[in-house]
Amino acid sequence: MASATGIPQHPPANSDNGEQGDLEPLLGRPGDASQRDDASIVKNLIIGTVLSSLFVVDSSLSLNIIASTATLNMPKLIQSSGTGVIAEAAGILLVASVWAAVFLNGPLILFSVHPLAQSMGLLVLIQSILVLQPTHTGSQKKVGQKIHASLNFLAFAIFAVGVISIEVNKFKSNGAHFHSVHGYLGVIASFWLLAQYVIGFTMYGLPQLYGGEANAKKIWKYHRSSGYVLLLFLAATVISATQTDYNINVLGLKLWAMIVISVLLIVGVYPRIKKQKLGF
Repeated sequence: MASATGIPQHPPANSDNGEQGDLEPLLGRPGDASQRDDASIVKNLIIGTVLSSLFVVDSSLSLNIIASTATLNMPKLIQSSGTGVIAEAAGILLVASVWAAVFLNGPLILFSVHPLAQSMGLLVLIQSILVLQPTHTGSQKKVGQKIHASLNFLAFAIFAVGVISIEVNKFKSNGAHFHSVHGYLGVIASFWLLAQYVIGFTMYGLPQLYGGEANAKKIWKYHRSSGYVLLLFLAATVISATQTDYNINVLGLKLWAMIVISVLLIVGVYPRIKKQKLGF
């Protein structure tokens, strides 16, 4: 349901605990980037801070809102949905760019599996974040956590294929490890991801390891915070890949393009962060 201004009305406070904080995103108003009770969880992938709602709204300013929106020329999808669609665009652009570069430049070799797998793994990882962020009731969170865990498991498997392919390639060709900044960042990202997965899966599936479900829940905010920082680190790792010999000599991915994609990812994901979920 929408108000007279065309801006979607916000859902009610958290029905599980009566708190509004769980509905307030980092940018925007309470209710932005929150899953509606009657909405499919799939819609979580594109909703977010409704950009048009960032304008101050009252009846006397409706013309200013229209003028500002027209000036910005924002796509209707973003206005009606939110910043989540920007994150989706970033992930799709990354996969499209990398896969096109791999298949259009040179023969496919074992090394080719690495950029193909890592870009696809990151796209799946983005989905796992987007689907869980807007949940705010107990029932929504349970469904979101199951999908989040499943997508993370899939992303882990895809990332593992990318890591194994490059290690096997280096072993066969006697290639040097840590040959570039990207190599160092990639190793750090791999271990960081592994730690995130182990902690996340055990908190969800084996809370007794932390002394019970209540104690496991206390660690969730650190898991979330670490995940958001890790996403930035992964974006930096992607950017650093443009400076590797393989990209310079074969793929030809542009530094500026990867920076733009990373900025879109940040704009799409981080405004949707719920401050209360981070313990603030």
